[in-house]
Amino acid sequence: MSSLMADFDELMVRIRHGRELGHASFEPIYYLIFHPRDILEVKRTMPAWTARLRNEGWEVHQFSLAREIADILGQAPIRRIWLAADRKAPLAWEKTNQSLANALTNGSLQGRLEALLAKLEGQTNAIVLVTDLEALHPYLRIGTIEGQLAGKFHVPTIFFYPGERTGKTRLKFLGFYPEDGNYRSVHVGG
Repeated sequence: MSSLMADFDELMVRIRHGRELGHASFEPIYYLIFHPRDILEVKRTMPAWTARLRNEGWEVHQFSLAREIADILGQAPIRRIWLAADRKAPLAWEKTNQSLANALTNGSLQGRLEALLAKLEGQTNAIVLVTDLEALHPYLRIGTIEGQLAGKFHVPTIFFYPGERTGKTRLKFLGFYPEDGNYRSVHVGG
């Protein structure tokens, strides 16, 4: 727990520093990296971090990937087909996961985050907390979404990333995916 708090403190220092510098080409994307075993602790601590940010003058916007994914899949036009197929072959996990992944990789999830970022553009005290990244498993990884939104991050955006840091820019999602170095963000923790 204390290392999570120390990492969050370091992250806030970096965010304040980044805001003061105001780099024209710097996108304020930050990752708080923590071991997957700490997922529940991060969820328990999130209300305290949110309150702290508000007390420091931030306008906090939480973007829960779990809620967004549930909403997208719940409203999918082919949901009835998925349910019928699942009843016929309940152990066909590969086929099920591929169908659900298709519903998420068509831009709908990315579009929702993009819409929030566009709405907040120009608001100097806005901050976005992207939570529940573990809900992306086994469909996709956040690096894909981050890459497709290049140039659209105008407010500090923190991704709460369950995984391992394997280098300055390389991360292993959930600690078991192959490492990925396609991140343009500031990494703290891990």
